[in-house]
Amino acid sequence: MSDTKSGDDKTLSVNKKTTLTLKRPEQGTIRQNFSHGRTNSVVVETKKRKFEVPGTVKREPVQVVTAFKPKTPQPQPQVQPRETPRPQPDRSGMVLNELSTEEMDARRRALEGSKAREMEERTRAAEDAKRRAAEDELRQREREDSARRQAEEEARIQAEAESRRRAEEEARRRAPQLDTRPAPEADEAEEKRPAPRGVSAPAPIKRLVKPELARPTRAKGEADRRQGKLTLSSATSSEDDARGRSLSAMRRRQEKFKRAMYQEQREKIVREVTIPETITIQDLANRMSERAVDIVKFFMKQGQILKPGDVIDADTAELVASDFGHTVKRVAESDIEEGLFNIPDRPEDLESRPPVVTIMGHVDHGKTSLLDAIRNANVQSGEAGGITQHIGAYQVEKNGQKITFIDTPGHAAFTAMRARGAQATDIAVLVVAADDSVMPQTIESISHAKAAGVPIIVAINKVDKHEADPQKVRTQLLQHEVFVESMGGEVLDVEVSAKTGAGIDKLLEAILLQAELLDLKANPERTSEGVVIEAKLDKGRGPVATVLVQTGTLMPGDIIVAGNEWGRVRALVNDRGGHVEEAPPAMPVEVLGLQGTPQAGDRFAVVNNEARAREITEYRQRLARDKAVAKHAGQRGSLEQMMSQLQTSGLKEFPLIIKGDVQGSIEAIVTALDKLGTDEVRARIVHAGAGAITESDVTLAETSGASIIGFNVRANAQARQAAEQAGIEIRYYNIIYSLVDDVKAAMSGLLSPERRETFLGNAEILEVFHITKVGKVAGCRVTEGRVERGAGVRLIRDNVVIHEGTLKTLKRFKDEVSEVPVGQECGMAFQNYEDIRQGDIIECYRVEMITRTL
Repeated sequence: MSDTKSGDDKTLSVNKKTTLTLKRPEQGTIRQNFSHGRTNSVVVETKKRKFEVPGTVKREPVQVVTAFKPKTPQPQPQVQPRETPRPQPDRSGMVLNELSTEEMDARRRALEGSKAREMEERTRAAEDAKRRAAEDELRQREREDSARRQAEEEARIQAEAESRRRAEEEARRRAPQLDTRPAPEADEAEEKRPAPRGVSAPAPIKRLVKPELARPTRAKGEADRRQGKLTLSSATSSEDDARGRSLSAMRRRQEKFKRAMYQEQREKIVREVTIPETITIQDLANRMSERAVDIVKFFMKQGQILKPGDVIDADTAELVASDFGHTVKRVAESDIEEGLFNIPDRPEDLESRPPVVTIMGHVDHGKTSLLDAIRNANVQSGEAGGITQHIGAYQVEKNGQKITFIDTPGHAAFTAMRARGAQATDIAVLVVAADDSVMPQTIESISHAKAAGVPIIVAINKVDKHEADPQKVRTQLLQHEVFVESMGGEVLDVEVSAKTGAGIDKLLEAILLQAELLDLKANPERTSEGVVIEAKLDKGRGPVATVLVQTGTLMPGDIIVAGNEWGRVRALVNDRGGHVEEAPPAMPVEVLGLQGTPQAGDRFAVVNNEARAREITEYRQRLARDKAVAKHAGQRGSLEQMMSQLQTSGLKEFPLIIKGDVQGSIEAIVTALDKLGTDEVRARIVHAGAGAITESDVTLAETSGASIIGFNVRANAQARQAAEQAGIEIRYYNIIYSLVDDVKAAMSGLLSPERRETFLGNAEILEVFHITKVGKVAGCRVTEGRVERGAGVRLIRDNVVIHEGTLKTLKRFKDEVSEVPVGQECGMAFQNYEDIRQGDIIECYRVEMITRTL
């Protein structure tokens, strides 16, 4: 206890946190001082109480101060009160008691007891802290010991498992097929079973167990042990195994050991991988005999996420195959056609074959008539207008030797047909009319023959006419570098007459002589090759192709590929309509059984199976589609671009749908119509095909607004009915002249008429008059030509056109007149224009619209 004095007040401090102050016996306020400089004001009141001290007389009680308890009350030492003198008030109004010596001793003793108790508590707290530290250290040592024991136990378990594994490996190595370990149940049964009297106990029988039937065991609990039998492995295993690997993990590990023991590491087989232009990852994996997932992982390492079905290019596939250790063989998609054509033949397999002769020349020079005379047939009568519009292939026999003839059209539209005929032939017979001499298609035929590199035989026809001049023909042929024998050249020339038959035998002898010089040979024992001369869609027979066999022998049942189509040969028909069993080299036949109509001029070949035929045709069809897309890619655009192009170019189109009997005729028609086009109008072929006009053609025409043209074909009943309902015009033709002329006239109607201006006369304004309700009227004199009412007029001032319009009125004196001749005066007024002056010139003209033609 400490005494403090502030002013005249005397304060008794019982402890550090509670301060008691003696005051007057009324309510007041005192201030409490706490540690860390904290203070608190409390309200106190005083009470009177008697203090009894042992050995003293009882006196009047003194004032006792009761204060409010602080937030953290401390135990107050008990002070024995004793009698004090009467307090005296000081200047501040506080009452102080004077303490006696006994009170001071009592308080000192209380303070000493408090200090002793505080020391005791500190000692006890220090002992508790030491005890807790010791306990923590003990627990830490226990945890470390437990972790060490657990690690040792795990190491022991792993060591036991490793020892068991080595024992199993050693046992399997000694007996790889069968395990001679005794079954634990049998051992225990044998040990428990007593031996009969007088008989020695036999050795325990060992059961042979296959190693693949053995299964790893797991530690069982008490319930499992009671339910099942106790085995050797389960009895020797400890309970700590339950904290080890799972059963599946142990099983996978044992399977891995088995594979390592029984399966030797195979050497990697290096393969030659054939890689096309594009290939899927799965297909590449199959060709490499690798897993597709390994290739996917390879791409993932490269930063690409791909699936087995994704397509990669040849360069990427080559990189993958090289990384996996394989060799690569790059092939192109077009390699599928390798070995299809131009297969070399051995010289000993070649045999002589008939020559192929093409009849060429100008139209109406007698090509077909000459061939009819040779064949003793009348082909010309079957052609419309007596004009050949198809390629005809025929075979005749002369002196036991066969000759194949190909008849080509002479019309200008059939240029492609003549070119194909020249390419598929051995000898070209140039027919020239003696009365007509050399014409444009004759020159063209000479060019085709020279381009094909085939020899020419000149047949001068129509020598029976009076106006025939064969020598003129020979002379004109010199201008085109065709030198006949009679003129000192090497080209054979024969004068013939298809009408009388004169010179026919001589022409055939010249053909056979030329064929003997050429020494034509082919191998008839190999797969057949040739060219498609003509193709059509025949009602009842389907697609029919006229082919010329060039090598090999074509037979029914062969699988052929012709252009973009393929099929199995159902029948072979010769030029006389009879079915044949085979077609040797240089024989023209009609082939039935194709899937579609090939193009004239396509080459055909026989393949081994249908699969290859489908692959080749699919590849060719894909090429054709890509080519068509590339051709029209630049023509596509938005609607605004198309409209602006139409407005700027002014190009008008005449849409057409063309159906013909054969592909060659359609090709000729399309070529002829393309040549009709100009910068203003052109024919647009919406669809062209061989066969009859069907209902689908009418629907297409209705959609595209096109006209339908049939060449040597007709529309069926459904198509005619649909065309009548839709208002579609179907026009039929059998002569190419008429077709081209009609289309030309129709396209001419799309041309805008030509505007033609005709000068009529000039008039000079002499005076300008202002007339009420009429306006300005010019008094004029016609100085040149005449002036007509209703004609166009121009107002010219200083040789500059000021206005262009029409006349509102034309009067002579007071009468309206239709025209005013030169030298006369008249009055003229312009329509909606009055800025006229004296001295201006009025020019009068007439505008005419002239119809244009192609």
